[in-house]
Amino acid sequence: MIELSDFLILGALLFSLGVAGIFLNRKNVILLLMCIELILLAVNINFIGFSAYLEDMAGQIFVFFILTVAAAEAAIGLAIVVVLFRSRGDINVAAMDAMKG
Repeated sequence: MIELSDFLILGALLFSLGVAGIFLNRKNVILLLMCIELILLAVNINFIGFSAYLEDMAGQIFVFFILTVAAAEAAIGLAIVVVLFRSRGDINVAAMDAMKG
């Protein structure tokens, strides 16, 4: 049987890895999106761990909502990356501060 602490440790490691990736990498948009996905995955693991520990299905229902938001975020983020690459030829985050409406 997997204990609650195992879920929490794995969630904390994934969350820390995602946050560290965001702070260490500020140039590549695709890696930033992947780090955000890692953070959302860590939250999902914690929800599932608490759901199994408390024997309640509410945590697993929240996971479905978070997965829907993560899929939408990935689709919209990648669409923005494709548009930026086509217009500028580069997806460097530092070069995006000069965007004009």
